Amino acid sequence: MPLMEPYRVKVVEPIPILTRADREAAMARAGYNPFNLRADEITIDLLSDSGTGALSAAQQAASAIGDETYAGSASWFRFREVVDELTGYPHIFPVHQGRAAERILFNALLEPGQLCVSNTHFDTTRANVLLAGGTPVDLPCAAAADLDSDHPFKGDIDLDALRATLAGPESVGVVVMTITNNGGGGQPVSMANLTAVRDLCREHGVPFFLDAARFAENAWLVVQREPGWSDKTPAEVARAAFELADGAVASLKKDAIAHIGGFLALRDPDLAARCELVLIATEGFRTYGGLAGRDLEMLAQGLREVVDPRYLAARAAATRYLGDLVKAAGVSIVEPAGIHALYLNAGRLLTHLPPAQYPGHALATELYLAGGIRCAELGTLYLGEEDENGALVKPAPFELVRLAIPRRVYTQSHLEYVAEVVAEIAKNPERVPGYRMVSSPPLLRHFNCRVEPVPA
Repeated sequence: MPLMEPYRVKVVEPIPILTRADREAAMARAGYNPFNLRADEITIDLLSDSGTGALSAAQQAASAIGDETYAGSASWFRFREVVDELTGYPHIFPVHQGRAAERILFNALLEPGQLCVSNTHFDTTRANVLLAGGTPVDLPCAAAADLDSDHPFKGDIDLDALRATLAGPESVGVVVMTITNNGGGGQPVSMANLTAVRDLCREHGVPFFLDAARFAENAWLVVQREPGWSDKTPAEVARAAFELADGAVASLKKDAIAHIGGFLALRDPDLAARCELVLIATEGFRTYGGLAGRDLEMLAQGLREVVDPRYLAARAAATRYLGDLVKAAGVSIVEPAGIHALYLNAGRLLTHLPPAQYPGHALATELYLAGGIRCAELGTLYLGEEDENGALVKPAPFELVRLAIPRRVYTQSHLEYVAEVVAEIAKNPERVPGYRMVSSPPLLRHFNCRVEPVPA
């Protein structure tokens, strides 16, 4: 049988179809920031894979038995059983989403001025490190810099750089490995690299944590690509990865295929006690962490479903299929295609735009104007550094556009439509205008900034 989605559609909702004039008016009103668009103005929403997946019938059924008891609900015990089976960590705290776990952990671990070292911090992770008084340091492996190579594990950390940083003069408070590496093109991390990181952290007495939002997708790519793991199940690979670390934070809006939720899981009882105090004060009691019982039930069921090899194989194949269509249209991507998102190389397509005019953002905006596709850039608007006058002093290393694929939501024909819109833009890329900043907050500016087209 050809590879296909291992599920069938049971409930549908209409997709908004707007005219080009309607989309132009909507984007202008939004300050040319896709985060400011309304849902009823979007045809295909690839802004994020976080909390945007389709629930299964089993998850919906599980929600009906949600126990809303304030403390010690039956739903909490079912959730804890599943997370314990998956991770093996003795101290498990539910939270409303991953950034809450980051905030609690970094405030408990980091002292002012300490380094938080990662393969790549994503946006909220970086922000929470900064808010805790720490300094985020990214050490991606050398292979990550070659967007065109087929290196199987571009999400790895640079072990030599990590070794030097741990032995250097600055204090390292924690090492966090993001699996898969969302800020690095959605690329996976090998088990060999995780093992080496564990060994270095133990040697230097530094805590080692996972940002495990996409643990199942990372595990699937390990099974497919890393020698010695092909005979393991995704669940077995995931458990082995968790066993290497001292704990993990996870947004379960990704690989638990749910709309809300996350966890903070730890080995150290003293650290767990400190985190629990903050959890209760800011999120909720330790057995619900800001979540309803029905949410805990859906998360528990989703964590079981996400490690199904058939589901993971179909999801990976869908992203790879979209990547093949885009490449056939002459648009480069970050190779090899990951699972949760496809990353377009906007810098290579829009060569007429300098980094100061945000090529990545320009392509993301054009995808909406041309076809109602909402997505986000990972380029100079997100990562660039500017002086006090707003002049660009350090562009992003690459101008990328992330097409994040919601889980179990879009069909093959939707992906083909996305590829057709990309192909149309690629026929005359020089028509895409650049953009300039109008207003920008001091932190996480891509969420709230407003820009405008640069006049031709």
